[in-house]
Amino acid sequence: MTRFWVCVAGAGFFLAFLVFHSRFCASRLPLPLHFALKISWRPEEALYRLDVDWPKYSEYFTGATFCVAVDSLNGLVYVAQRGDNIPKVLVFTEDGYFLRAWNYTVDTPHGIFAASTPHEQSVWITDVGSGLYGHTIKKYNSFGDLVQVLGTPGKKGTGLNPLQFDNPAELYVEDTGDIYIVDGDGGLNNRLIKLSQDFMILWLHGENGTGPAKFSVPHSVTVDSDGRVWVADRGNKRIQVFDKDTGEWLGAWNNCFSEEGPSAVRFTPDGKHLIVAQLNLSRLLLTAAPPVGSIGDCSVISTIQLADQVSPHLLDVSGKTGAIYVAEIGAKQVQKYVPVKSYSSSFVCIHLEEIGFW
Repeated sequence: MTRFWVCVAGAGFFLAFLVFHSRFCASRLPLPLHFALKISWRPEEALYRLDVDWPKYSEYFTGATFCVAVDSLNGLVYVAQRGDNIPKVLVFTEDGYFLRAWNYTVDTPHGIFAASTPHEQSVWITDVGSGLYGHTIKKYNSFGDLVQVLGTPGKKGTGLNPLQFDNPAELYVEDTGDIYIVDGDGGLNNRLIKLSQDFMILWLHGENGTGPAKFSVPHSVTVDSDGRVWVADRGNKRIQVFDKDTGEWLGAWNNCFSEEGPSAVRFTPDGKHLIVAQLNLSRLLLTAAPPVGSIGDCSVISTIQLADQVSPHLLDVSGKTGAIYVAEIGAKQVQKYVPVKSYSSSFVCIHLEEIGFW
Protein backbone atom coordinates (compact mmCIF):
# COMPACT_ATOMS: atom_id res chain seq x y z
CA MET A 1 0.00 0.00 0.00
CA THR A 2 2.89 2.34 0.82
CA ARG A 3 4.45 1.60 -2.54
CA PHE A 4 1.18 2.51 -4.29
CA TRP A 5 1.02 5.95 -2.72
CA VAL A 6 4.70 6.53 -3.44
CA CYS A 7 3.99 5.80 -7.12
CA VAL A 8 1.03 8.17 -7.14
CA ALA A 9 3.09 10.93 -5.57
CA GLY A 10 5.93 10.29 -8.00
CA ALA A 11 3.60 10.49 -10.99
CA GLY A 12 2.16 13.77 -9.76
CA PHE A 13 5.62 15.21 -9.22
CA PHE A 14 6.67 14.09 -12.70
CA LEU A 15 3.72 15.82 -14.39
CA ALA A 16 4.29 18.99 -12.37
CA PHE A 17 7.95 18.93 -13.39
CA LEU A 18 7.03 18.63 -17.07
CA VAL A 19 4.76 21.65 -16.93
CA PHE A 20 7.30 23.71 -14.95
CA HIS A 21 10.15 22.72 -17.21
CA SER A 22 8.25 23.46 -20.42
CA ARG A 23 7.30 26.89 -19.18
CA PHE A 24 10.63 28.09 -17.83
CA CYS A 25 13.34 26.00 -19.47
CA ALA A 26 12.23 24.69 -22.84
CA SER A 27 13.00 27.85 -24.79
CA ARG A 28 16.72 27.50 -23.93
CA LEU A 29 17.08 23.94 -25.19
CA PRO A 30 18.02 22.79 -28.71
CA LEU A 31 15.03 22.22 -30.97
CA PRO A 32 15.83 18.56 -31.82
CA LEU A 33 15.58 17.60 -28.16
CA HIS A 34 11.90 18.62 -27.88
CA PHE A 35 8.66 16.98 -28.72
CA ALA A 36 5.09 18.19 -28.32
CA LEU A 37 2.80 16.50 -25.84
CA LYS A 38 -0.83 17.46 -26.42
CA ILE A 39 -2.91 17.72 -23.29
CA SER A 40 -6.61 18.11 -23.93
CA TRP A 41 -8.65 20.12 -21.44
CA ARG A 42 -11.93 19.46 -23.22
CA PRO A 43 -14.34 17.24 -21.30
CA GLU A 44 -17.59 16.02 -22.83
CA GLU A 45 -19.31 19.38 -22.94
CA ALA A 46 -22.41 20.59 -24.77
CA LEU A 47 -22.13 23.47 -27.19
CA TYR A 48 -25.21 25.10 -25.67
CA ARG A 49 -26.48 25.58 -22.14
CA LEU A 50 -29.94 26.27 -20.82
CA ASP A 51 -30.62 29.87 -19.82
CA VAL A 52 -32.58 29.24 -16.63
CA ASP A 53 -33.43 32.95 -16.31
CA TRP A 54 -35.44 33.08 -19.55
CA PRO A 55 -38.12 34.25 -19.40
CA LYS A 56 -38.08 36.21 -16.19
CA TYR A 57 -41.59 35.01 -15.32
CA SER A 58 -42.81 31.76 -16.84
CA GLU A 59 -46.39 32.12 -15.60
CA TYR A 60 -47.24 33.94 -18.82
CA PHE A 61 -47.28 30.55 -20.53
CA THR A 62 -50.89 29.46 -20.02
CA GLY A 63 -51.40 27.10 -22.99
CA ALA A 64 -49.59 24.64 -25.22
CA THR A 65 -46.67 26.56 -26.75
CA PHE A 66 -46.50 25.41 -30.37
CA CYS A 67 -44.09 27.84 -31.97
CA VAL A 68 -41.63 30.67 -31.42
CA ALA A 69 -40.09 33.36 -33.65
CA VAL A 70 -37.20 35.76 -33.08
CA ASP A 71 -37.10 39.30 -34.43
CA SER A 72 -33.35 39.77 -34.09
CA LEU A 73 -33.41 43.26 -35.54
CA ASN A 74 -35.57 44.54 -32.68
CA GLY A 75 -34.61 42.03 -29.99
CA LEU A 76 -38.08 40.50 -29.69
CA VAL A 77 -39.34 36.94 -29.22
CA TYR A 78 -42.88 35.96 -30.25
CA VAL A 79 -44.53 32.87 -28.76
CA ALA A 80 -47.81 31.42 -30.05
CA GLN A 81 -49.82 29.12 -27.79
CA ARG A 82 -53.09 27.22 -27.93
CA GLY A 83 -55.90 27.12 -25.43
CA ASP A 84 -59.32 28.53 -24.57
CA ASN A 85 -59.70 32.06 -23.27
CA ILE A 86 -55.99 32.80 -23.26
CA PRO A 87 -53.83 35.23 -25.27
CA LYS A 88 -52.59 33.38 -28.35
CA VAL A 89 -49.45 35.47 -28.93
CA LEU A 90 -46.97 36.54 -26.25
CA VAL A 91 -44.17 39.03 -26.87
CA PHE A 92 -40.93 39.01 -24.87
CA THR A 93 -37.58 40.70 -25.17
CA GLU A 94 -34.59 38.51 -25.91
CA ASP A 95 -33.54 39.20 -22.32
CA GLY A 96 -36.74 37.56 -21.10
CA TYR A 97 -38.95 40.48 -20.11
CA PHE A 98 -42.64 40.24 -20.99
CA LEU A 99 -43.93 43.12 -23.12
CA ARG A 100 -47.48 42.41 -24.28
CA ALA A 101 -49.96 39.82 -25.53
CA TRP A 102 -52.62 39.75 -28.24
CA ASN A 103 -55.35 37.43 -29.35
CA TYR A 104 -56.86 38.94 -32.48
CA THR A 105 -58.11 36.64 -35.27
CA VAL A 106 -55.83 33.78 -34.22
CA ASP A 107 -57.67 30.48 -33.86
CA THR A 108 -55.20 27.58 -33.63
CA PRO A 109 -51.60 28.65 -34.28
CA HIS A 110 -49.09 26.11 -35.55
CA GLY A 111 -46.10 28.00 -36.97
CA ILE A 112 -44.84 31.57 -36.58
CA PHE A 113 -42.20 33.69 -38.30
CA ALA A 114 -40.93 37.21 -37.58
CA ALA A 115 -39.88 39.12 -40.71
CA SER A 116 -38.48 42.53 -39.92
CA THR A 117 -36.62 45.18 -41.87
CA PRO A 118 -35.63 48.70 -40.84
CA HIS A 119 -38.90 49.82 -42.44
CA GLU A 120 -41.38 47.15 -41.31
CA GLN A 121 -41.99 44.69 -38.48
CA SER A 122 -44.25 41.78 -39.36
CA VAL A 123 -45.31 38.50 -37.78
CA TRP A 124 -46.66 35.61 -39.86
CA ILE A 125 -48.77 32.84 -38.31
CA THR A 126 -50.02 29.60 -39.83
CA ASP A 127 -53.49 28.90 -38.49
CA VAL A 128 -54.75 25.30 -38.62
CA GLY A 129 -58.06 25.95 -36.85
CA SER A 130 -61.46 25.02 -38.24
CA GLY A 131 -63.14 28.30 -37.38
CA LEU A 132 -63.67 31.50 -39.34
CA TYR A 133 -59.97 32.32 -39.54
CA GLY A 134 -58.69 28.76 -39.90
CA HIS A 135 -56.76 27.15 -42.78
CA THR A 136 -54.91 30.39 -43.49
CA ILE A 137 -51.58 32.13 -43.14
CA LYS A 138 -51.90 35.59 -41.64
CA LYS A 139 -49.59 38.56 -41.52
CA TYR A 140 -49.70 40.91 -38.50
CA ASN A 141 -47.80 43.95 -37.40
CA SER A 142 -45.88 43.74 -34.15
CA PHE A 143 -48.94 44.85 -32.12
CA GLY A 144 -51.28 42.22 -33.51
CA ASP A 145 -53.13 44.18 -36.16
CA LEU A 146 -54.10 41.95 -39.09
CA VAL A 147 -52.42 43.08 -42.32
CA GLN A 148 -52.80 40.24 -44.83
CA VAL A 149 -54.52 36.85 -45.17
CA LEU A 150 -53.29 34.07 -47.46
CA GLY A 151 -55.63 31.22 -48.24
CA THR A 152 -59.40 30.89 -48.05
CA PRO A 153 -60.52 31.69 -44.48
CA GLY A 154 -62.50 28.90 -42.87
CA LYS A 155 -62.22 26.59 -45.88
CA LYS A 156 -59.52 24.00 -46.30
CA GLY A 157 -58.55 22.79 -49.74
CA THR A 158 -55.92 22.00 -52.33
CA GLY A 159 -56.57 24.84 -54.77
CA LEU A 160 -53.95 27.22 -56.10
CA ASN A 161 -56.20 29.84 -57.71
CA PRO A 162 -57.52 30.92 -55.33
CA LEU A 163 -54.88 29.63 -52.93
CA GLN A 164 -56.09 27.18 -50.29
CA PHE A 165 -54.35 25.45 -47.39
CA ASP A 166 -55.04 22.56 -45.08
CA ASN A 167 -52.98 22.45 -41.89
CA PRO A 168 -50.16 24.71 -43.08
CA ALA A 169 -47.27 23.86 -40.77
CA GLU A 170 -44.72 26.65 -41.09
CA LEU A 171 -43.28 29.33 -43.36
CA TYR A 172 -40.04 31.19 -43.92
CA VAL A 173 -39.89 34.75 -45.29
CA GLU A 174 -36.71 36.04 -46.93
CA ASP A 175 -35.54 39.64 -46.78
CA THR A 176 -36.61 39.95 -50.43
CA GLY A 177 -40.19 39.20 -49.38
CA ASP A 178 -40.26 35.75 -51.02
CA ILE A 179 -42.19 33.21 -48.93
CA TYR A 180 -41.64 29.47 -48.53
CA ILE A 181 -44.58 27.49 -47.11
CA VAL A 182 -44.85 23.87 -46.01
CA ASP A 183 -48.51 22.92 -46.19
CA GLY A 184 -49.53 19.56 -44.82
CA ASP A 185 -49.29 18.76 -41.14
CA GLY A 186 -51.54 15.74 -41.58
CA GLY A 187 -54.07 17.46 -43.87
CA LEU A 188 -55.01 17.16 -47.52
CA ASN A 189 -51.75 18.61 -48.77
CA ASN A 190 -48.12 17.56 -48.66
CA ARG A 191 -46.44 20.39 -50.49
CA LEU A 192 -43.77 23.07 -50.55
CA ILE A 193 -44.75 26.36 -52.15
CA LYS A 194 -42.65 29.40 -53.00
CA LEU A 195 -44.52 32.70 -53.34
CA SER A 196 -43.21 36.04 -54.52
CA GLN A 197 -43.60 39.13 -52.35
CA ASP A 198 -46.84 39.89 -54.23
CA PHE A 199 -48.07 36.32 -53.50
CA MET A 200 -47.62 34.83 -56.97
CA ILE A 201 -46.65 31.14 -57.08
CA LEU A 202 -43.05 30.88 -58.30
CA TRP A 203 -42.71 27.10 -57.99
CA LEU A 204 -44.07 24.23 -55.94
CA HIS A 205 -43.67 20.55 -55.14
CA GLY A 206 -46.98 19.11 -54.13
CA GLU A 207 -47.15 15.35 -54.25
CA ASN A 208 -47.51 12.89 -51.39
CA GLY A 209 -44.94 10.09 -51.47
CA THR A 210 -41.47 8.88 -50.57
CA GLY A 211 -39.51 9.76 -53.70
CA PRO A 212 -37.45 12.89 -54.39
CA ALA A 213 -39.43 16.14 -53.98
CA LYS A 214 -42.39 14.24 -52.51
CA PHE A 215 -43.49 14.67 -48.92
CA SER A 216 -45.17 13.05 -45.97
CA VAL A 217 -45.99 15.71 -43.37
CA PRO A 218 -43.62 18.53 -44.36
CA HIS A 219 -43.32 20.29 -41.03
CA SER A 220 -40.65 23.02 -41.11
CA VAL A 221 -38.74 25.04 -43.70
CA THR A 222 -35.70 27.31 -43.71
CA VAL A 223 -33.28 28.86 -46.23
CA ASP A 224 -29.48 29.02 -45.98
CA SER A 225 -27.13 31.74 -47.22
CA ASP A 226 -26.10 29.59 -50.21
CA GLY A 227 -29.56 29.65 -51.77
CA ARG A 228 -30.82 26.26 -50.58
CA VAL A 229 -34.23 25.48 -49.10
CA TRP A 230 -34.28 22.87 -46.30
CA VAL A 231 -37.51 21.05 -45.47
CA ALA A 232 -38.18 18.81 -42.47
CA ASP A 233 -40.00 15.94 -44.20
CA ARG A 234 -41.15 14.52 -40.91
CA GLY A 235 -43.24 11.55 -42.04
CA ASN A 236 -40.48 10.32 -44.35
CA LYS A 237 -37.82 10.73 -41.63
CA ARG A 238 -35.58 12.96 -43.70
CA ILE A 239 -34.63 16.49 -44.64
CA GLN A 240 -34.99 17.44 -48.31
CA VAL A 241 -33.03 20.24 -49.97
CA PHE A 242 -33.98 22.40 -52.97
CA ASP A 243 -32.54 25.23 -55.02
CA LYS A 244 -34.40 28.36 -53.92
CA ASP A 245 -34.45 29.96 -57.37
CA THR A 246 -35.50 27.02 -59.53
CA GLY A 247 -37.03 24.60 -57.02
CA GLU A 248 -34.67 21.88 -58.27
CA TRP A 249 -34.27 18.94 -55.89
CA LEU A 250 -30.67 18.86 -54.62
CA GLY A 251 -30.69 15.88 -52.28
CA ALA A 252 -31.85 14.55 -48.94
CA TRP A 253 -30.58 13.60 -45.50
CA ASN A 254 -32.03 10.49 -43.90
CA ASN A 255 -29.12 8.79 -42.13
CA CYS A 256 -29.60 10.85 -38.93
CA PHE A 257 -33.29 10.10 -38.52
CA SER A 258 -33.71 6.34 -38.26
CA GLU A 259 -35.51 6.67 -34.91
CA GLU A 260 -37.70 9.68 -35.68
CA GLY A 261 -38.12 12.31 -38.34
CA PRO A 262 -37.22 15.99 -37.89
CA SER A 263 -39.88 18.42 -36.71
CA ALA A 264 -37.97 21.72 -37.02
CA VAL A 265 -34.97 23.11 -38.93
CA ARG A 266 -33.03 26.36 -38.45
CA PHE A 267 -29.45 27.49 -39.19
CA THR A 268 -27.00 29.08 -36.79
CA PRO A 269 -26.15 32.70 -37.69
CA ASP A 270 -22.77 31.75 -39.15
CA GLY A 271 -24.44 29.18 -41.41
CA LYS A 272 -22.10 26.42 -40.29
CA HIS A 273 -24.66 24.29 -38.46
CA LEU A 274 -28.27 23.23 -38.94
CA ILE A 275 -30.25 22.79 -35.73
CA VAL A 276 -32.87 20.03 -35.92
CA ALA A 277 -35.60 19.20 -33.40
CA GLN A 278 -37.01 15.70 -32.88
CA LEU A 279 -40.37 15.93 -31.17
CA ASN A 280 -40.95 12.53 -29.57
CA LEU A 281 -37.28 12.00 -28.68
CA SER A 282 -37.21 15.40 -26.93
CA ARG A 283 -33.88 16.07 -28.60
CA LEU A 284 -32.08 18.76 -30.58
CA LEU A 285 -29.36 17.85 -33.07
CA LEU A 286 -26.59 20.20 -34.15
CA THR A 287 -25.53 19.06 -37.63
CA ALA A 288 -22.76 20.26 -39.95
CA ALA A 289 -23.95 22.27 -42.95
CA PRO A 290 -22.52 20.91 -46.22
CA PRO A 291 -20.50 23.06 -48.64
CA VAL A 292 -22.02 24.52 -51.78
CA GLY A 293 -22.62 21.91 -54.46
CA SER A 294 -22.65 18.89 -52.18
CA ILE A 295 -25.48 17.86 -49.86
CA GLY A 296 -23.73 14.67 -48.71
CA ASP A 297 -24.89 12.91 -45.57
CA CYS A 298 -26.08 14.28 -42.26
CA SER A 299 -23.28 14.61 -39.68
CA VAL A 300 -24.25 15.25 -36.04
CA ILE A 301 -21.78 17.49 -34.21
CA SER A 302 -23.56 17.72 -30.87
CA THR A 303 -26.90 16.96 -29.24
CA ILE A 304 -29.05 18.66 -26.62
CA GLN A 305 -31.10 16.10 -24.76
CA LEU A 306 -34.19 17.64 -23.18
CA ALA A 307 -36.25 16.14 -20.39
CA ASP A 308 -38.63 13.30 -21.20
CA GLN A 309 -41.93 14.35 -22.79
CA VAL A 310 -40.82 17.95 -23.22
CA SER A 311 -41.64 17.54 -26.95
CA PRO A 312 -39.80 20.31 -28.86
CA HIS A 313 -42.19 21.21 -31.67
CA LEU A 314 -40.70 24.18 -33.52
CA LEU A 315 -37.75 26.46 -32.81
CA ASP A 316 -36.00 29.63 -33.93
CA VAL A 317 -32.51 31.09 -33.60
CA SER A 318 -31.41 34.63 -32.79
CA GLY A 319 -29.43 36.14 -35.64
CA LYS A 320 -27.48 38.28 -33.17
CA THR A 321 -26.62 35.99 -30.27
CA GLY A 322 -27.09 32.52 -31.78
CA ALA A 323 -29.43 31.60 -28.92
CA ILE A 324 -31.92 28.82 -29.64
CA TYR A 325 -35.54 29.30 -28.56
CA VAL A 326 -37.50 26.04 -28.38
CA ALA A 327 -41.30 25.78 -28.25
CA GLU A 328 -42.10 22.73 -26.12
CA ILE A 329 -45.68 21.54 -26.41
CA GLY A 330 -45.22 18.82 -23.79
CA ALA A 331 -43.77 21.14 -21.16
CA LYS A 332 -46.00 24.06 -22.25
CA GLN A 333 -43.15 26.53 -22.27
CA VAL A 334 -40.42 28.06 -24.41
CA GLN A 335 -36.84 27.57 -23.31
CA LYS A 336 -33.70 29.40 -24.38
CA TYR A 337 -30.32 27.76 -25.02
CA VAL A 338 -27.24 29.94 -25.40
CA PRO A 339 -23.89 29.03 -27.00
CA VAL A 340 -20.98 28.25 -24.71
CA LYS A 341 -17.28 28.33 -25.46
CA SER A 342 -15.37 25.06 -25.46
CA TYR A 343 -12.02 24.66 -23.81
CA SER A 344 -8.99 24.82 -26.07
CA SER A 345 -6.09 22.43 -26.05
CA SER A 346 -2.66 23.41 -24.82
CA PHE A 347 0.73 22.01 -25.62
CA VAL A 348 3.64 21.27 -23.30
CA CYS A 349 7.18 20.85 -24.61
CA ILE A 350 9.44 18.57 -22.68
CA HIS A 351 13.10 17.71 -22.99
CA LEU A 352 13.71 14.02 -22.56
CA GLU A 353 17.48 14.14 -22.19
CA GLU A 354 17.45 16.08 -18.93
CA ILE A 355 15.05 13.65 -17.28
CA GLY A 356 16.85 10.55 -18.45
CA PHE A 357 14.51 9.34 -21.22
CA TRP A 358 16.63 10.38 -24.23
